[in-house]
Amino acid sequence: MTTHWSKESIFYHIYPLGMFGAPQKNDFNSKPVERLLKLNDWIEHFNDLGINALYLGPLFESTEHGYDTSDYFTVDRRLGTNNTLKSVIKNLHSNNIRVILDGVFNHVGRDFWAFKDVQAKLENSAYKDWFSGLSFSKKSSFNDPFVYDGWNEHYNLVKLNLQNNEVIDHIFAAIRMWIEEFDIDGLRLDVADCLDNNFIKKLRSFCKEIKHDFWLMGEVIHGDYRNWVNSDMLDSVTNYECYKGLYSSHVDKNYFEIAYSFNRQFGEGGIYEDLALYNFADNHDVDRVVSSLSNPANVYPLYFLLFTMPGVPSVYYGSEWGIEGKKNGNSDAELRPELNLNDQINNPPHSELFNTIRRLITIRKEHKALKFGSYKQIYLNHEQFVFQRIYYNENVFVAVNSNNNPVDIELNIDNTGRTTYKDLLTQDTFYSENGKISLRLWPNWGRILKEQ
Repeated sequence: MTTHWSKESIFYHIYPLGMFGAPQKNDFNSKPVERLLKLNDWIEHFNDLGINALYLGPLFESTEHGYDTSDYFTVDRRLGTNNTLKSVIKNLHSNNIRVILDGVFNHVGRDFWAFKDVQAKLENSAYKDWFSGLSFSKKSSFNDPFVYDGWNEHYNLVKLNLQNNEVIDHIFAAIRMWIEEFDIDGLRLDVADCLDNNFIKKLRSFCKEIKHDFWLMGEVIHGDYRNWVNSDMLDSVTNYECYKGLYSSHVDKNYFEIAYSFNRQFGEGGIYEDLALYNFADNHDVDRVVSSLSNPANVYPLYFLLFTMPGVPSVYYGSEWGIEGKKNGNSDAELRPELNLNDQINNPPHSELFNTIRRLITIRKEHKALKFGSYKQIYLNHEQFVFQRIYYNENVFVAVNSNNNPVDIELNIDNTGRTTYKDLLTQDTFYSENGKISLRLWPNWGRILKEQ
């Protein structure tokens, strides 16, 4: 059976306008500055960490933050040119790192060329039907002689009319260029839960016809993920349910929360048992994970869970060193900082976190049970949690302890007789006797035990 590449991927997520220090606003006049080339300096770091897929975006011409697109066919001049992106992706591919980009198709910015045509020509514009809710009955909040729908009532984000075939053709022409000229491997669909389902179905057929293993992952926060992840629509969505549980179960000293989500999603008969959801500890829209924890040391058992749970794991740039960042009012700037690679390597906030994540990634990539295996809860307490992953004859137990002290636990498992288990991190050996195994769990740490 052929497995889709995404199920064996470890993603790294970069917000390029922030990471590479681009100006906050685009003046649309300056010559392109090839800040994207800095990405080449990070490839060795990706290889060292074990990254084999990159989520990069947004990076097409926009007014400010990238989600206010002005031109789907041109790389943002603050990051470089189309040739800059092509060369960087070529280098990534030569290092066996796949690339997915942000697809922002629900809305555009007010500098989008077709919207500016409406501003100039009003009812005579050939593009007046490209935008949702556009009406010349009254003035907009920006004093345009017309109104329109904005995303979540943010009127600097102009909602597209995805019922209009011309709009769909324009978007699909851009996607074809991204696939055929840039050779991208997939798209992350911004606010996928706001997109018209028929549009997503057409998008899937279009992309898969060009590149059969193209991966479509959608940003979805609430709701039943099966409404989007199915054979007609998307391959994956953002697992916000487990994102929340990963940090809050540590803050509240309550592993019952994340265990409930794991059972609900992945346990026997779980509603997402067969779905490869996109798992993350933080991203460009939420507080950095270390800033979300009341005890920063809990970041270690948290990452044990992230890299051993079912699904597709992702690291947000800089979080492998434990950098901090919180939303400040309406500003996301602290979540999306400029980073210098050498500064982080030489002076990381959490000195052992990078090496821990690297070891966890290596273990995940080497063991099919952690990538494809079934999930079963074995032991649960407020600050200790153990589950089992099985894939054919490979049997792995994952145990975490979020307490500041060592804790001894006894597990009841199915094996009879005497069975040997090895901790894949420490190489410590344990034995089960007649279905019981005793473990000492170190403070804010975990064990990954493989049956020998």
